[in-house]
Amino acid sequence: MEPRDSILKISESMNAAVIGQQDVVERILIALLADGHVLMEGLPGTAKTRSVKTLSRLVESEFGRIQFTPDLLPSDVTGADIYREQTATFEFQPGPIFGNLILADEINRAPAKVQSALLEAMEERQVTVAAKTHKLPDLFLVLATQNPIEQEGTYPLPEAQMDRFLLYVRVDYPEGEDEAAILRLVRGEKAGESSESAPPLAQDVIFEARKAVHSIHVAEAAEKYIVDLVLATRRPDRLEGDLAKWIRLGSSPRGTLALDAAARAHAWIQGQDFVSPDNIRAVAPACLAHRIHLTYEAEAAGVTRTEVIESLLKCVVPV
Repeated sequence: MEPRDSILKISESMNAAVIGQQDVVERILIALLADGHVLMEGLPGTAKTRSVKTLSRLVESEFGRIQFTPDLLPSDVTGADIYREQTATFEFQPGPIFGNLILADEINRAPAKVQSALLEAMEERQVTVAAKTHKLPDLFLVLATQNPIEQEGTYPLPEAQMDRFLLYVRVDYPEGEDEAAILRLVRGEKAGESSESAPPLAQDVIFEARKAVHSIHVAEAAEKYIVDLVLATRRPDRLEGDLAKWIRLGSSPRGTLALDAAARAHAWIQGQDFVSPDNIRAVAPACLAHRIHLTYEAEAAGVTRTEVIESLLKCVVPV
């Protein structure tokens, strides 16, 4: 089976288990193909955790879960050196970060110093403990979930860490028809009814798919469109409308790299061998929304970051 067919089969299986969240499933698979991390935000009960656990069952991987709480310590994430009395030496005990698919559940319920413990792991794919560096697996994907900031007992993520997520995904409540389907699905699961699951996808297939994604052609015009979008977030005063009143700080160069990688993955999933403006527009909100900072005026008016990027897409058109 071709790598693309295998990925599409995973998409089909995930959509069957996570009903009504097709956009979320697509974004997670894009991150898997683009070798990036995902931040999912939504109210409790919107299948954020379920979607990650479903992916871990469909892919040959070691699943790690970190439940972030206010009393969590950085060593609870990365691991620590343990003294062995029998040998009078210190032995490194890996933390839950040493896995392939890492679920960082409710990441904004832990203080900033614990959230920052993920920084080196997400960016450098390694962890340093007691001046020793420990490499992480080749397949390493952090899927973090968080509840909205306005909920009691949460801490805003540091800006540096927000920038290290390839994609930001807003998870909304399902529609009425989907909610009825969820009811029937969970009722069947509790009754012991479950469809036969295929063997998990080998990691080599994912690495092969990533090579194919990397070979997707990006024309000069598409590159210019990506750069124009990112530059527009930094100079919103050059655009029409209220964008200048809404954007306080624009995207970093990581936004440009994220748009390029995610657009390639989106084009590959669609069966294309080149990146089109439609691919870039499809992933732009997920790539840029968490990389811009809103003004007080925008927050007071209830304007969301995703809405700002959607307005930006209407103002910046490909040449």
